[in-house]
Amino acid sequence: MMRPEPGQLAEGELLNAMTVDVEDYIHVSAFARVVRMEDWDRHESRVERNTHRLLDLFDAHGARASFFVLGWVAQRYPALVREIAARGHEVASHGMTHRLVYEQTPEVFREETRVSKALLEDLAQCPVLGYRAASYSITKRSLWALDILAELGFAYDSSIFPVHHDRYGIPDAQIAPYVHETTAGGRLVEFPLTTKQVLGYRLPVSGGGYFRLLPYAVTSRSLHSINRSERRAFIFYLHPWEIDPTQPRIKASLLSRFRHYTNLSKCEGRLRRLLGQFAFGTVQQSLARLALLV
Repeated sequence: MMRPEPGQLAEGELLNAMTVDVEDYIHVSAFARVVRMEDWDRHESRVERNTHRLLDLFDAHGARASFFVLGWVAQRYPALVREIAARGHEVASHGMTHRLVYEQTPEVFREETRVSKALLEDLAQCPVLGYRAASYSITKRSLWALDILAELGFAYDSSIFPVHHDRYGIPDAQIAPYVHETTAGGRLVEFPLTTKQVLGYRLPVSGGGYFRLLPYAVTSRSLHSINRSERRAFIFYLHPWEIDPTQPRIKASLLSRFRHYTNLSKCEGRLRRLLGQFAFGTVQQSLARLALLV
């Protein structure tokens, strides 16, 4: 089956969102105890070359994506942010330092997010409307962050994962994009990470480690069902380091190493198959087709 190009979709047809969390392998929250933030600059950086590979891959398949760029990366590689925007993709915010939201005070979160947004807007020369928290760390104990995002001028968030997990998740959250009304009367669209209901369990099928750990058929069949049977657009995510099987190995816990390194060598090939099977655009484009964003 030939997938349609995003520009060839019929009126009312769904457009899925492709997203990239632009961070390096050293920024992963699971490695935070063994790779301190103050030591990040001492490690080999691979985020620039890996992001370029993704840009080329998307170009080859006529796909557009939303790049949630970490402010720390933007400060060191400003030309990368400019190139993402120049090649027709959306620049969005991934915060400044990859600190978990629920480990910050509202005041610290507000200032860090404000600075990151301003930095990215200056580099991309366009409004930054989207936000994604480090490790999906907007949970029930940090829902106050959504009000702050609306105050800062964000139009949408994609930080809520409707699953059980040891580090993130709101298991009973809505699964389709929806409008969040803030306590101050503001409006913020939430595009939760995609899950598929299987025997009463919400299976994460939206990318990242789940894309690498589960067989490719689980992802592709689930996403096809979500599009065709449930008439729901899905959101897919990955990180630049996930297509880099030769990256340096971090001496972390066995569980963290399993989650991080398993099937890195298969990820790029699987991504190519996915791009050939589904039509992808930015989050803004996907939400606009759902009439949730203008």
